[in-house]
Amino acid sequence: MDFETKYINPDLKLSEFRGKSFKTEVVFEHHMLIWFISGETKIIQADDSHIFKAGDIFLIPRNKITTVINYPSNGLPHKAVAMHLSAERLKDFYSRRKVTGKTQPLETIRLFRKHPLLESCMASLIPYFDLGQALPPEIARIKIDEAISILRSIDKSIDGLLANFEEPGKLDLADFMERHFMFNMTLNRFSYLTGRSLATFRRDFQKIYNTTPQKWLTEKRLQLAHYQIKEKQRKPNDVYIETGFENLSHFSFAFKSYFGYPPNALLNK
Repeated sequence: MDFETKYINPDLKLSEFRGKSFKTEVVFEHHMLIWFISGETKIIQADDSHIFKAGDIFLIPRNKITTVINYPSNGLPHKAVAMHLSAERLKDFYSRRKVTGKTQPLETIRLFRKHPLLESCMASLIPYFDLGQALPPEIARIKIDEAISILRSIDKSIDGLLANFEEPGKLDLADFMERHFMFNMTLNRFSYLTGRSLATFRRDFQKIYNTTPQKWLTEKRLQLAHYQIKEKQRKPNDVYIETGFENLSHFSFAFKSYFGYPPNALLNK
């Protein structure tokens, strides 16, 4: 099996991937604290991208469209421990503590590199995964509380970010779509993240762009891919994933249908 995930608790998991690469596009429901054991990951969000390697520890914010591409590295599989910092867990934690600082949304990934305290906390979970048994709820709570406490001690601004429980409000639709069109998400997800029902999202979109969301998304993605291949001289195989297409054959067919020539023709020029 190329991909395997072990859970010792609904909020604690160990994932391992042994294939060539694995790509997914996701909006995390909870903040995710990740510790990389081996392998490499490229994470792409609207405003930036990151490459993480073995030993890195980072916090991914919830409700952000994210492309994740995992690779094995140095002959080792892609392997990571993930801790879900759910709103329920965080509300329980902060019900027993005072929040310092102003609450505001966590907008970007926080990188903690190989911080020894966080690394020790995350590594302490490995024996439980090796046992193959569920972690008692009270121990899981202690481990997650420990991780949050360490985050608070090394990042004085983290309280206001983790203690923010607001759901997405109604956003500027045009601005949001221009920044996120390359992510291959469902219209239901786009509508939720812009603070609209699906019907309202379609209606507002039609008013702004005078076309359907799907047609607009396809054209924008193809235009971005065309620019990346022609101007940046990137290979189609390296471009299609980052411009929101499921696979290379579908991308090549759509590209030729839209422009009248295959993507490789731009490289030949």
